[in-house]
Amino acid sequence: MSDPTGARRYFLETWGCQMNELDSQRMAGQLMQDGLLPTHEPLEADVILLNSCSVREKAAQKVYSRLGEYRLFKKDRPSLRIGLCGCVAQQEGQRALDRVPDLDFVLGPARVGELRSILARREAGERVLATGFPEHREFDIDAVSRDGSHKGMVTLIEGCNKRCTFCIVPTTRGPERSRSLRDILAEVRHLLDYGFLEIELLGQTVNHWRDPELDLDFADLLAAIAPMSGLRRLRFLTSYPRDFTPRMVEQVGAHANICPFIHLPVQSGSDRVLRRMGRGYSVDEFRQLVRDLRAVREGLAISTDFIVGFPGETLEDHQASLDLITECRFATLFAFKYSPRPGTAALKLGDGVEDVESSRRLQELFDVQNAIQLELNEELVGATLEVLVTGWGRQAGTLTGRSPCHRIVHFPANASASPRIGQLAQIVIERAMPHSLLGQEVSIP
Repeated sequence: MSDPTGARRYFLETWGCQMNELDSQRMAGQLMQDGLLPTHEPLEADVILLNSCSVREKAAQKVYSRLGEYRLFKKDRPSLRIGLCGCVAQQEGQRALDRVPDLDFVLGPARVGELRSILARREAGERVLATGFPEHREFDIDAVSRDGSHKGMVTLIEGCNKRCTFCIVPTTRGPERSRSLRDILAEVRHLLDYGFLEIELLGQTVNHWRDPELDLDFADLLAAIAPMSGLRRLRFLTSYPRDFTPRMVEQVGAHANICPFIHLPVQSGSDRVLRRMGRGYSVDEFRQLVRDLRAVREGLAISTDFIVGFPGETLEDHQASLDLITECRFATLFAFKYSPRPGTAALKLGDGVEDVESSRRLQELFDVQNAIQLELNEELVGATLEVLVTGWGRQAGTLTGRSPCHRIVHFPANASASPRIGQLAQIVIERAMPHSLLGQEVSIP
């Protein structure tokens, strides 16, 4: 199906984390510089990109299934270009080109800045394999299609050196590589001048950032960014517990515009499991970090990650995780059943807990967390929260947004004075649910 206007179109499907989202924005920006416009219909596209995530089990199967659907479009349009991008692209590499004859190129996450040149090489007849982790990487801040006006995302550090036994990220995103403070500040200033009120700093281990040119760490970076004019909200993720220093904790409490929300994955409440995971910290050290952070920032919301059913996890280990959740009272929790990933050290630890039992443990964990979340959210009823509007709600006539503490807030749109997406609204909270808040917009003199 061709575009009646004659415009060339691209379709981009993204799976995964915020870093995948930003990679997609970078690729979209390059395509738009070449005159392509976005479409929501793959049948209308001249270029189809699948930006993939490999963190969960069967990620590659999902990717190949989708590629099988897209390659059928080439029967009627042989000029259609299909690219596999992201973490599965890095993981599969040449295998993807061999397995899918109609796949035009494979593009790893460290090389998304090369998309335009890779498309040119394909037009010259080459099926392109662009993976690996080159020292020099293209990063043009003007060639980023920021697909939402509510938040500007900035990469601080790519890759990871931690080698947790369950994690494939070091393989798919490579070793740590920090951007310079100079380049980061320039991009933040660019986004603030554009009109973003909220900046989100990204990295697999964001608080392990080190300036490659100067003796500066993440505490220095926060101290440099937070005072920038026009910056209403500053967020960062994902933080690694072992990398938080007292100076970094101090910075969280020193700047009012650093949002009172931190994502701090713990993965297990058992020291024995944490050692098998290779996390490098104890449960007591994690508890102390939570106490230190909450001591410098009143009302700090902390979210976390858990893996259940890790190889060798006993009922006692599982109970230790439940106890930690009850003690720390996390604002949000993301939990998954252990899934073996290719090339990871955990494969040598034996099979995970049987699936039925893992599912039971996962549900038990969610039940405990949901009760805590509801209690925490109910404490906000009657409060007035400053909400950054992120879009329209699922119910007709409603808007949705995020509070500084990262709660999802829904409220009715006021036809005569509703804020635009990307603007701030004052919302008095009237009702709490485990995963969101409901309220009404109010005027603040």
